[in-house]
Amino acid sequence: MDHFHFWFLIIVFSYFLILFIFLYFSHKPDILNNIIGFGALFFVFIHILLFLLLMNQELLLQPFHVPLWLLLLGIPMIFPSVLILISTMVVVIYKKRTNKDPSEIGNKLVEKKKGWSKAKKDSLRKINHIFIFIGLFVVWYVGLFVVYLITNSSVGMIPDENNMLLQYLKLINIPDSMIEVLFSFGWFYYLLFFFFYLLCMCMLANEFTRKSKNISFPFNFFTILYLDEKEQDSYGSYLYFGIGQLFAAFISPPMIFFAILGISSISDLITSQIGIRYGKKNISWNKKKTWEGTIAGTIVSFVICFFFIGIFWSIIFSLTFLVFDILTNKPLNVSDNLLIPIGCSLVYIFIRFFFNFEYYTILLSWIP
Repeated sequence: MDHFHFWFLIIVFSYFLILFIFLYFSHKPDILNNIIGFGALFFVFIHILLFLLLMNQELLLQPFHVPLWLLLLGIPMIFPSVLILISTMVVVIYKKRTNKDPSEIGNKLVEKKKGWSKAKKDSLRKINHIFIFIGLFVVWYVGLFVVYLITNSSVGMIPDENNMLLQYLKLINIPDSMIEVLFSFGWFYYLLFFFFYLLCMCMLANEFTRKSKNISFPFNFFTILYLDEKEQDSYGSYLYFGIGQLFAAFISPPMIFFAILGISSISDLITSQIGIRYGKKNISWNKKKTWEGTIAGTIVSFVICFFFIGIFWSIIFSLTFLVFDILTNKPLNVSDNLLIPIGCSLVYIFIRFFFNFEYYTILLSWIP
């Protein structure tokens, strides 16, 4: 590919610009969130660059796969940039023609929001995560059904090899293994990863523009509904959700990732809703959380994971959720939107590698 190095350098520059801006706009007291968020982004970015270089060394991948990857990695950066430009121009024109600030509309929403209950505010903040989970699950299950009808197998939907660390070591240590590793994951793994790659880029753009005060993004408007006064200085929880899921989607096979996404969306919502509505016994070191909510979230985590990865891994992940939930935000001052997906995916990676424990997807038995 003649222009590979040109586009590769553009992507390198863009990634380091994103990392710099992430630190620049970060809320400095959020030390752990800054470290974990930056570390997760850096890990994903540096490995994308590594894989691009390895792919470009394979002659069979150069005509189609390398340009496709460059396109899929570049569009999620170009798309938010175009939206920023258009949105900023619209806001400037609106101010000049009306002599009004668009934020006045937001102020009315803020006043209305003050009358909402705590449970309603919490459900509004987290319901989008559930919609993402349901949407991706429907795509997977419908796609799986269609693939079974055509090929009578799960080719592309379930990876041939789910020991991700083993595959990574093979890629690093065995020459010319890129093609084998690349195609062993199946196309649905890449669909999940690139979805959260695009989502994360949009969320980063939204937070950067919200904090810059000089440029705009179409979704800045929604931050008024999502963020309370304490969160205005820090990054929104939706950004941490995007970063955490991007990391998990990168290092986890699809079924493990679905379990993690279900925990991060449904279990997290159930935990807070049960805690707010019915919680009476507070966790002694974290008065904002209750044992009723945490236990409810743990049970839901077990049920979700059971269908995607079987009983053994559902026990591991539900206990992992329990530990992480009672540790955040006290004594660990870190967002559970970061800690749960990153922590669960790392737990899977190391247990799968060192103990070779497989998982079983019960949902596959429902395919006729």
